[in-house]
Amino acid sequence: MTTTTDSAASARPRLRGLARTLLPLSLMFLAVGMGTAVVFPFIALFLNTELHAGPGRVTLFLVASPLAGVLVTTLVGRLSDRGPYRRWILVIAALGGVTCTGLYTVVRDYWVLLALSVSVFALSGSLFPQTFAYARQVLERDSPDRAAFGISAMRTVFSLAWVGGPALAALLLDVGGFRLLYGVAAGLYLTAALVAVLRLETLPAPPRETADESSTPLTVPRPLLWATVAAFVLLQTPMTLAVQALPLFISRDLHAEASAAGLILGLCAALEIPLMLGLGALTTRFRLSTLVRIGAACAVVYYAIGWASPNVWVLAAAQPVNAAFIAAISGVGITYMQDMMPGRPGHATTLFTNTFPIGAMLAGSLLGVAAHFGYRSAWAISTGLCLAGLLLLLVARARRTAR
Repeated sequence: MTTTTDSAASARPRLRGLARTLLPLSLMFLAVGMGTAVVFPFIALFLNTELHAGPGRVTLFLVASPLAGVLVTTLVGRLSDRGPYRRWILVIAALGGVTCTGLYTVVRDYWVLLALSVSVFALSGSLFPQTFAYARQVLERDSPDRAAFGISAMRTVFSLAWVGGPALAALLLDVGGFRLLYGVAAGLYLTAALVAVLRLETLPAPPRETADESSTPLTVPRPLLWATVAAFVLLQTPMTLAVQALPLFISRDLHAEASAAGLILGLCAALEIPLMLGLGALTTRFRLSTLVRIGAACAVVYYAIGWASPNVWVLAAAQPVNAAFIAAISGVGITYMQDMMPGRPGHATTLFTNTFPIGAMLAGSLLGVAAHFGYRSAWAISTGLCLAGLLLLLVARARRTAR
């Protein structure tokens, strides 16, 4: 009895310390999420109206920026696991966001902004994976049994930012145009930098054996790790493809108002948050791999429903399935990848988060295919991609079990 009481008493200070760390991290997630949510939905409009860029230059910008982001965040992810650098990486990345969005308020030269986008702004993209990596390191130290739930909870804050971010951006554009929009974004990134400087502690370097990538043990063979990464790319591609095709599908194939797309996307985002928290709680009872595979199965079901959908109401009714898919892949998927690479949360989180921009680049090409064959075909393509991703996860799990 005494041992149990002493254990509970010793756990309370750890939990208080964990709360003191996670609350500033939540504020960082909110600031970073709002910063990206007000900028990215309107980048093509900015290029077209403010820089008068033609289709070729817009395409170059939208391809070069995420590609540079993948390369830079991968390098930063490897560096972050080799020493006590993660807090300062967060500070530098946030200041990169301040610099870039601040210059976007005044610079109107296409090539200068492209150079900023593939360098400084690509560096600011490290904020998302490195904040998750920082959270994972803190959770493993203070409350390892709550790591998966903590990561899912942090992810819901980012989702919450995207619920209100685009609407705030539209309001800012109406009031003060792009100068005000990018000025507010710079303020949000500055908030993230100040939180990192004033409220986050410098975490210790990982042990020598985990800092060395060549000697770090993986929980799966390397081919199965890359098969899992490929599965996440296949599952993330439809998230962009279907969103891009949704207004056109609704207006041209379902013969409804394109504005219904906003209501459907808002409904999905609202459902995502409680589902992400619920799945995070279930991680203490079920294997992460099981929850991820269920999420992938939900993706197949949702896009198949969209493919066969006769009207907007069927799409709206299917949003709980879509939200379950996004919650499982975007929330639990981060922890699932981190568990495959123990001791290297920076590299693992970056591997996972890079699957989204890679999928977004693939989605751009596939949208052109859908435009040729009809936008209902975007849902058929998405169904096939998700089915392939689910099969890859099943094969990887079967081979891991066999070993």
